[in-house]
Amino acid sequence: MTLELKGVSKIVEGQVHIHPTDLTLERGTMNVLLGPTLSGKTSLMRLMAGLDKPAAGRIFWNDKDVTGMRVQDRQVAMVYQQFVNYPAMTVFDNIASPLRLMGVDAAQIDARVRESADMMKLTPMLQRKPLELSGGQQQRCALARALVKNAGLVLLDEPLANLDYKLREELRVEIPRIFEASGAIFVYATTEPEEALLLGGNTATLWEGRVTQFGPTPHVYRQPASATTARVFSDPPMNFVGMDKRGGRLSFDGGQGADAGVLSALSDGRYQAGFRPNHLHLSQPSDDALRFDATLVVTELTGSETFVHLDHHGQRWVGLIHGIHDLPLGRTLPVWLDPRHVYVFAEDGRLVTPAAYATAA
Repeated sequence: MTLELKGVSKIVEGQVHIHPTDLTLERGTMNVLLGPTLSGKTSLMRLMAGLDKPAAGRIFWNDKDVTGMRVQDRQVAMVYQQFVNYPAMTVFDNIASPLRLMGVDAAQIDARVRESADMMKLTPMLQRKPLELSGGQQQRCALARALVKNAGLVLLDEPLANLDYKLREELRVEIPRIFEASGAIFVYATTEPEEALLLGGNTATLWEGRVTQFGPTPHVYRQPASATTARVFSDPPMNFVGMDKRGGRLSFDGGQGADAGVLSALSDGRYQAGFRPNHLHLSQPSDDALRFDATLVVTELTGSETFVHLDHHGQRWVGLIHGIHDLPLGRTLPVWLDPRHVYVFAEDGRLVTPAAYATAA
């Protein structure tokens, strides 16, 4: 069971929503579409489902061309961010509704509904109405209705975005278990890198209608193929600074210089150095740490950590610092970076060297 997109694109009123895309999703895999709002996640899902027809390219399901096939004739189930249940029906009837439309006999409906409800931990609530359920239980009901169809392709478009933190955490743990039990191809859209890491499987990063990278989630995170992928797969986004390498020396935009050290194997030239917010420090983490002087613009306290927003010679950086720090705004701070956490990108954004710690992980 395979879903394959070959050169698929989407154009709406002359505007490109999805650039030509090749993507192959295999049976029994969790596939995360990760990108900011308007990056093309929902547009790509609608093409996969058959709700929209591509402007160009073909879509294959198990080697069969289904590009023009109606969504009703495909093995597809979709759950949206705004989950929908029928308020006048019981949970049982909500879950059973697609099977009744398909003409499945009553005994099989009962068995499949109870199996799906058990998978979603809804068995004690089958005779309740949706409005008698919590938000998380209502979303589980919508998921159960999708799963009961035994669809080969299940599309989840930011399904947890409207739930509170506790419910999101609960369902993030359950969804991988559910997908393993069903054996379907799951596609899960999210704007949150942390959610992609928690779900695992494969991740496709999207930016302005382009899939910038696709592969096993830990690999895409640790070895982003481009600066764009690195920005997408970091929250807050990865920080960057221009860098020149000449002989055994590094020169950074802003005037800081340092020995090349672990980056000495780089060819001489102009680069972008990238580093994630959690790798900035307010004290020197290692003897060969790189020091930068930056102006503190804003601080945000999260309870156990502090976000520091910095201005480094016109570039905005964000650092995620462990602990609570009361720092005066407008002050120039020394901040430190272990060079083993530095990603090196060419001027056109291509990855040249992943962080040493990332390749060792």
